[in-house]
Amino acid sequence: MPASAPSVVFVGGGPRTAGVLERMAASRPGLFAGPLDIHVVEPYEPGSGRIWRYDQHPGLMLNSAAADVTMFTDSSVECEGPAVNGPGLAEWAAGVLDGSITDVPDFPLSLRRQLQSLTGETFPTRQLNSQYLEWFFRRTAAALGGNVTVHRTTAVALEPSNTASDVGPHLVRLANGGTLRADVVVTALGHTDSRPDAVSATWADFAARHGGFHAPPSYTTDVDYSAIAPGQDVIVAGMGLAFVDLLVLLMEGRGGRFEEMPDGGLRYRASGREPRLWAGSRRGVPYHAKISATLRGEAPGALRFFTAGALDPLLERHPELDFHDHLWPLIAKEAGYGYYRELFTGSPERVNAGWLEFAARFEELDWYSSARKELVAETVPDHALHLDLERLDRPFAGRQFAGAAEVQAAVAGYIEHDLALRDGPDHPETMALFLALLKVYMELGRMIPADRLNARSQQAVHGWWHGFFSFVDSGPPPRRLREVLALQRAGLLSFLGPGLAVTADESTGEFVAGSPQAGFSIRATAFIEARLPATSVARSLNPLLASLHHSGMASEQQLLTADGIHSTGKLLVSDRHELRDQQGRTAGRLFGVGPGTSGWGAGAFARPGTNAAPFRENDALARTVLAVAAGLASAPSAGQDAPAEPVAAGRT
Repeated sequence: MPASAPSVVFVGGGPRTAGVLERMAASRPGLFAGPLDIHVVEPYEPGSGRIWRYDQHPGLMLNSAAADVTMFTDSSVECEGPAVNGPGLAEWAAGVLDGSITDVPDFPLSLRRQLQSLTGETFPTRQLNSQYLEWFFRRTAAALGGNVTVHRTTAVALEPSNTASDVGPHLVRLANGGTLRADVVVTALGHTDSRPDAVSATWADFAARHGGFHAPPSYTTDVDYSAIAPGQDVIVAGMGLAFVDLLVLLMEGRGGRFEEMPDGGLRYRASGREPRLWAGSRRGVPYHAKISATLRGEAPGALRFFTAGALDPLLERHPELDFHDHLWPLIAKEAGYGYYRELFTGSPERVNAGWLEFAARFEELDWYSSARKELVAETVPDHALHLDLERLDRPFAGRQFAGAAEVQAAVAGYIEHDLALRDGPDHPETMALFLALLKVYMELGRMIPADRLNARSQQAVHGWWHGFFSFVDSGPPPRRLREVLALQRAGLLSFLGPGLAVTADESTGEFVAGSPQAGFSIRATAFIEARLPATSVARSLNPLLASLHHSGMASEQQLLTADGIHSTGKLLVSDRHELRDQQGRTAGRLFGVGPGTSGWGAGAFARPGTNAAPFRENDALARTVLAVAAGLASAPSAGQDAPAEPVAAGRT
């Protein structure tokens, strides 16, 4: 490698880094064909990283079907770089089996069997997905000419190589004692841990003083649950994807197994080592199952109501927008349009009007107008098919339960109804709703600048809207909800109801959980907060993020609005993904991307053919990095203001 070759260091080597590297390989011929010295700092296997690593319980699955997973920036992605079509997870598995893809390791028998049984509709294990991601990384590194060195360690600090100036190369300090000299640094750290907030810290202190157990918001697979005894009562707050993973680890992970029943349900055979879980949340129900139905009607097109044409006048009239007043009515109308288009064109026997007639009248009406409700009542005879987004969000709103037995029956019935709607061919309108919300979710951050939302709306976007979208669109495979029902029937899982509240009783050393609507409470010495930790640069346990924040080289996103200052907890980056320091300045050669940044394109892989936001971001960032490298190569003295320090040992 020539000494003058620009050096690019990626901190984090998961799928997001792999995606940016692939975009660099695609755009390199047209932007910078010269030599590049690329380094990836990743303690886990590059490509999969920590979250998607192979070393997880083999029963953990993706919440996406194999046909909905790709790492390739296909022709649907609106970006400047060239599209590169390639196999998604399902096609890759088929290629491995038929021998057309050979650059893979010898898989153990368990993975080989998964490959053989995989279809596009299969929800693959994370172990199998890790092999696809790692293959993609190796392929991408080869496309870059093999000039990618991987350092299986952690970056702990970043500092200017010339302490008299912020301009120029930086030094990346590594946990193994080495140092990398970097002309460009890209942080792609994915999901990171944070110190518990004040509430969780109080719970932890309570448990420690009384000899109990408390797990703060964490990545479920990285928590040690061995202190939980067989048969012990455990309060679980949260019923999303972390809750589903928790069930796998504490049930099948302790030796139990599920058996298929003739009616399509499941029976759980306990090992005797399982605890007894009491689960609740704000809604009181698990996330909705992923949908197996396919559309039968008119194909969805571009967004029709949540568009620049509707949003630009709002931005002109209002210095700041309010999510619930200005954006949500448009989102709701968009969701309703997609839902009813499929209902009218795919299941015309369920309505008593033509789609063109309905659509013409629908377009003229506000979503929350009485006229819109009257239109639906007039044309859709079955009230159960009327889309009620508020009821969808809070299924038990206003309901009072008579006690534990009624709560169990209500939640189990809700799950059974959800499976009937989503895990079968009869209700494709649920898929249409899924797609409409997904399109809006992908576009909102691009269409509305963050600083044009008031503080309440910032909280709504990162809180309620993200939660609602995840609840409806990002739930578990249907089998997981059947497992929930089987565990409830086996007496190992009970539901606490909606509006869960947890307190601590100092006199007994017990956590107390209950719901104002449920009519009962439960006491236990173990409490698990089953959710991911909130993003927080200021409280980050990642040593590099902590170092950047402490030095002032990076900052947490804080938005000044008419309602005051609102902190999102995210790493602040510019529109070009440059890190902003605590004075708001950009250094020009330090970049950040991923879910922990203020950029919008969350996610690492995506559904094919969806113009996925993270792929657009990957392409833009890759082209920016190549442009910086080209500028450095044309002025080599710009990168030589400090002697190079020893480079840590790595491998390609």
